[in-house]
Amino acid sequence: MKTQLKFILFALFVMLPVSAAAQTARLDLNRLAGLEAHARDVVEVNVEGKILDLAKRVLAKTNEPDAQKVSKAISGLEAIYVRAYKFENENEFNMADVDQIRAQLLTPGWERLANARSKKNNQKVDVYTMFTGNVMSGVAVVVSESKSIAIVNVIGPIDIEMLAELSGRMNIPKFEIETGKPDKE
Repeated sequence: MKTQLKFILFALFVMLPVSAAAQTARLDLNRLAGLEAHARDVVEVNVEGKILDLAKRVLAKTNEPDAQKVSKAISGLEAIYVRAYKFENENEFNMADVDQIRAQLLTPGWERLANARSKKNNQKVDVYTMFTGNVMSGVAVVVSESKSIAIVNVIGPIDIEMLAELSGRMNIPKFEIETGKPDKE
């Protein structure tokens, strides 16, 4: 569960640089509701509405420049949804429930960014993005293994340049993203 929680926190920080909403990027996670009764550990995160507005206001009022950048990056964010389930034994959940989530990502608008498959623990990882015009309007990450499921759904366009600028700071992992801006040397 500790590893799964680290993944979820990492995914949330990666997805923080989000700025506006697109309804169509929201996944229907209702089919997963019954998994809670069978899971050993459950994580459910719904960041939206008043809670999200509060976070935006708090970040905007800080004197720390990086926090103000995050505030600007999430100024139009609609929501972040996370579901994670850890089971005691292998195959305690119906893979069709997870496949139904993946099927939503095969509809028009979603584009596969990455996927990985491993026979060890029957691991499957899928990362999809949705674009509205030239702006990323949503991200979905689906991870399943024989004993666990984790899904992250971010609603809103992602400011890739802001993400690149903040990487390596504020507990956001350091990574290289080509932003189209010339290097400063």
